[in-house]
Amino acid sequence: MDRKAQNSGTIAVRDAHRFDVAGLQTWMEEEVAGFAGPLSVEQFKGGQSNPTYRLVTPDRCYVLRRKPPGRLLPGAHAVDREYRVISALGKAGFPVAEAFGLCEDESVIGTAFYVMEMVEGRIFWEAALPEIPAAERRAYFDAMNAVIARLHTIDPTAIGLGDYGKPGNYFERQIGRWSKQYLGDAEAGRLPAMDRLVEWLPAHIPAGEEEARIIHGDFRCDNMIFHPTEPRVLAVLDWELSTLGHPLSDFAYHMMMYRMPAGLTAGLAGIDLRALSLPSETDYVAAYCRRTGRDGIPDLDFYVAFNMFRLAAILHGIKGRLAQGTAASAHADKMVAGLEGLAELAWEQAQRAGAP
Repeated sequence: MDRKAQNSGTIAVRDAHRFDVAGLQTWMEEEVAGFAGPLSVEQFKGGQSNPTYRLVTPDRCYVLRRKPPGRLLPGAHAVDREYRVISALGKAGFPVAEAFGLCEDESVIGTAFYVMEMVEGRIFWEAALPEIPAAERRAYFDAMNAVIARLHTIDPTAIGLGDYGKPGNYFERQIGRWSKQYLGDAEAGRLPAMDRLVEWLPAHIPAGEEEARIIHGDFRCDNMIFHPTEPRVLAVLDWELSTLGHPLSDFAYHMMMYRMPAGLTAGLAGIDLRALSLPSETDYVAAYCRRTGRDGIPDLDFYVAFNMFRLAAILHGIKGRLAQGTAASAHADKMVAGLEGLAELAWEQAQRAGAP
């Protein structure tokens, strides 16, 4: 089964993620302007971390994102932060779904949640964009590039997000956070490559000033909704990992699609880019640098190594939740199967950056 089949569309709400629909309808009648029931609920196949639902009424559809039930890591699944960032970015004209309401009262459906607009459009699950005619693919890549560059040129303070994260020492803090999560999840086991990265990464953080911009944290083609017929991004989705941080970390995560194999995530490694009319990694990096006023990215290999490590730590956490029976997606076991290979690939990037 491919990633599109695994993640696209909705299913009946999984038993572990059911909630009181009548209670939600009452809340929406009170909190969401223009809402009119009756309300029915379906669950999106995706939404690995925070269960995500399609809310259907006779007149329109909405999307609900909630914290998952069960024991959670401190600070994880912060739907209130997602709601805050999309609210602020939407008011600034950045492409996100319109936010309609946040509920932190767990008595309504069992956990905190927020409701947003259901944006109609296309989601591409493979970075090679097989659904798009070859002659048009560069325009779609350019649209993604323009959106992430735009995000990184927004002044957080100007849109009310100056305190959305801690400024400075971003890599030190992030490496420490994900190392602690990896080392602390005994149920998921240990991996030699991850152990090496835990030791190597904090000792090789590039020198230079720390920039503080809004970063998405999971910026890739399948976290965007494109216009139904045009190479235009209508909404960037899934802001759970967003914070204030170094924009080059965020960009490196996005462009690591060039070094990731297809299957685990939206990867292009091993694909003939020219034959598919896709831009090269070099050209894609140059376009971002042109839009953000940079003269290249000298430490790109480190940034990619860090991001692969972070993604591996996230998968490691999913492995732990799978062992506990609280993983939100039905194909969590398939994702976890790629953990060891991803950890090894992350170490390869560290070696490109000078690791022994």
